[in-house]
Order: sequence, then structure tokens, then C-alpha cells
Amino acid sequence: MAKYDTKQILLNHISTDLSMAAETNENHLLIIEDDQGRKEFSLEQPVYSIGRDRECNIRLMSQFVSRRHATLVRLPREHNSHSYYYRIVDGDAKGKASSNGLMINGRKIPNHDLRNEDEIVFGPQVRAIYYLLKNTQRLGQTDSSEYDITLINPGMAEDLEDLGD
Repeated sequence: MAKYDTKQILLNHISTDLSMAAETNENHLLIIEDDQGRKEFSLEQPVYSIGRDRECNIRLMSQFVSRRHATLVRLPREHNSHSYYYRIVDGDAKGKASSNGLMINGRKIPNHDLRNEDEIVFGPQVRAIYYLLKNTQRLGQTDSSEYDITLINPGMAEDLEDLGD
């Protein structure tokens, strides 16, 4: 039954609107650490395959990771049509589970709706941290550095004039 649920989740949400990422004030980031070091992935697509296979969207470099270890699926939040989250599911898009499974925040579970700073362990020395970065800047507002107002003590101005002499 779990295999069917995974397939159904992927089939139902694979057609998620790609323009959704441009409309949101959130950025989704996955930082991977594996045998080749640290890599950062900005998540924007509706589905990502994760594993050691060359065809995976996010490739993990380790002999302890399955070829198609996990799948990330973007899902809309119920309360906000311009906001979404990612669910990580063990195995490939067809529902075949990985050999070692997923450890998320220290618990072995088949799928999980990712939250900021969740830790995903794929195998020995292969892990990822998920970050949900919220952009608080509203459209139409300017960057605060554009209006650099430096308040100075009037006595400081006299000191500056002395330097010019």
C-alpha cells in the first residue's frame, strides 16, 4: 500500500505549476554532504530524484546510497496558493524503496514533509540539511541601503574640516 501512495503522490503533483516559485517569497535550499564534499541545491522544480545514478537530478556520491534513493515532491500549502513545501519520499518515482531507507531527524521513516533545518541521512557520511528561507522584502519596496542616512555629531564635521587643511 505504501508503494501505491508514493506513486499517487508523484502522479498527482508532477504537473504543479512551474511559475509558482517566481510568485512566492520563499526559497527552498538543500545542502548535501557526501564523499565529494558539500553541494547546495536551490529547489524550484516540482520533482527531484536523489541518488547515485547519473540520471538523478541531485546526485549523491557514495557507494552506500541507492541508485534512486529518494524523491522530492513539491506540494502546495493548503492555506496559501502561492506557497509550497517539499515532501521527501524514500525510493524512486515508481514506488521502489531504497536499500537503506531514510533517517530524518534521527528517525527512520518512509516519507516526511520537510521543515526548516530538517536533517536527512541517506547513508554513512551522506546527509542533507533542508532550509526554508523566507524573504520578508515585499515587492515594490526598495533596499534599505539605497537610502543611506548617516547621522553624525556636528562636532565630527568640524574634525573632518580640519583634516582637509
